[in-house]
Amino acid sequence: MNAPERLPLPDIQSLPDVRNLAITAVGVKDVRYPLRLAGGARPAATVGTWSMSVGLPAHVKGTHMSRFIELLTDDAAVPLDAARFTALAQAMLTRLDADSGTLAVDFPYFIAKAAPVSGVESLLDHQVTWRVSLAPHRAPDFRMRVMVPATSLCPCSKEISAYGAHNQRSHIGIEAQLLGPMTIETLVAVAEQGASCEVYGLLKRSDEKYVTERAYDNPKFVEDLVRDIALALEHDSRIGDYRVEAENFESIHNHSAYALIERAPH
Repeated sequence: MNAPERLPLPDIQSLPDVRNLAITAVGVKDVRYPLRLAGGARPAATVGTWSMSVGLPAHVKGTHMSRFIELLTDDAAVPLDAARFTALAQAMLTRLDADSGTLAVDFPYFIAKAAPVSGVESLLDHQVTWRVSLAPHRAPDFRMRVMVPATSLCPCSKEISAYGAHNQRSHIGIEAQLLGPMTIETLVAVAEQGASCEVYGLLKRSDEKYVTERAYDNPKFVEDLVRDIALALEHDSRIGDYRVEAENFESIHNHSAYALIERAPH
């Protein structure tokens, strides 16, 4: 008898399709899989949530879903940076016999930060997304998104109050098309520099005094956050189009304040 793995089995998804409709994207999403990031003294280990898709020609019935997972198993074990991530997307097209596709991964990324006065170190987590899209006769489109916590202090509250001013924690999101190499830390720093003050994982009393006064001396509306960050991106030759958004979790209202600036593709 033949072994089960050697029996000839029908491959239904490779049969032709007669409906004559191409599919823009087909694949797998929300696949949790280990991820190692290149850079620094040693690769950083984290867990990624992956989405992988390719374009499907009108005459093909279905794609080979198992090959997406094989790609993660075989090729994603090496430490990845933007260039290797783009190469992984190109390997995906080869493996799936496709000419277009998108590879994306969302992951937590920890940055070591020293408190501003005491110098005590701690880790602060940021949510990061890498996405690369490939299409015929076009350069790879690599984008990075970071979600950065920060502090904002209301200029109006400071101006009208005899003492004090209300402040809040903010989430600043930047999604940028990268035209040149840029580290996660660099894009995070752009967001932090546009806020009233950075936030830290661990602060001593001397640090609390510093960040409170720093925010008070640097008040910003949610509109100021996105404008100042967009201005910094406008002057960076490594950035193509971008999307900057900020959400302030208001301390004196039961709602958030929100602002968004986008620069469309050229």
